[in-house]
Amino acid sequence: MKREIGISIYPDHSDPKKDEEYLKKAASLGFSRLFMSMLEVSDGKKAVEAKFKKIIALASDLGFETILDISPAVFNELEISYDDLSFFKELGADGIRLDEGFDGNKEALLSYNPYNLAIELNMSNDVKYLDNILSYEANEPYIYGCHNFYPQRGSGLPYEFFVKCSKRFKKAGIKTAAFITSQQASGGPWDVNDGLPTLEMHRDLPIEVQAKHLFATNLIDTVIIGNAYASDDELNAVANIDPYRLTYSIDYLEKASPLEKEICQDNMHMRRGDITDLTARSTQVRVKYHDRKNPPHDNDHEFSRGDVVIGNDDFGKYKNELQIVLKPHKDSRKNLVGKIRPEELPLLEFLTPWKKFWQ
Repeated sequence: MKREIGISIYPDHSDPKKDEEYLKKAASLGFSRLFMSMLEVSDGKKAVEAKFKKIIALASDLGFETILDISPAVFNELEISYDDLSFFKELGADGIRLDEGFDGNKEALLSYNPYNLAIELNMSNDVKYLDNILSYEANEPYIYGCHNFYPQRGSGLPYEFFVKCSKRFKKAGIKTAAFITSQQASGGPWDVNDGLPTLEMHRDLPIEVQAKHLFATNLIDTVIIGNAYASDDELNAVANIDPYRLTYSIDYLEKASPLEKEICQDNMHMRRGDITDLTARSTQVRVKYHDRKNPPHDNDHEFSRGDVVIGNDDFGKYKNELQIVLKPHKDSRKNLVGKIRPEELPLLEFLTPWKKFWQ
């Protein structure tokens, strides 16, 4: 499944001019998914149509796939029926997200709508909701999944629960999405906005770390910034992530040599398949740099989890082998080169056997 990044806007609470600028900036950086909430509409069908149609047309021209978040209350407010989704097609939307579900058969029937609108399901429940829908022979290419976001501090999903919910959708081959939160933005659908992440553990993390984490799980195809408007720096940070690579940000020691930085930065690393609990070992670099000297330095103290160490000249055949420390230990034959940033330490969970990783 192709991985992508997205943004959110809230036309019922935002400035159309700022929305346009935000869309153009994000599109220029490769963002391709747009989440728009219709849960708050209250202006009547004609006003809603005028407001949403213009911004969706611009988004479409810029290459965005637009999904509208809806609920039964929206249908009542707009006096439209689930049996006729033409209103959303006329707006230019590519799909609708069902904030609340039905009996399974209804969702399956909706997936055969004549407008080829995607039907996106709420993923943030560990129940057999998806299984029920698929048992009614749903039109699977038009079934998506997307987690909720959580504006109230302390209300986001715990990680273990998130994994259980997400695995249900990935196992079925359904396209999945989840939200990360800007630390600069304040726009959202409700009057409480302590950030808009899916995972509670992400609420105060740098935005790029949140995105790295979701992609590293291999459970999420689309990562969406939940609140608006993320800063230019944040948009750039997310856009610069390679969603298919596990990468770590390293803070180097002053004594780290040019050779050691080259080993870290200029190579694809791979954890050995015969793993150890002590470190994640990248051994091919020791072959590549076997004839390069590496004098000992910063090697006389206990290494901590997340430290990046490289074998020095006293380490024989293991000279210039790169290791990421998983458990504290001492070994004077290794030089401390740098440290993985504290906020990225949870990413060490994904250093599985044979896993490729980059700096």
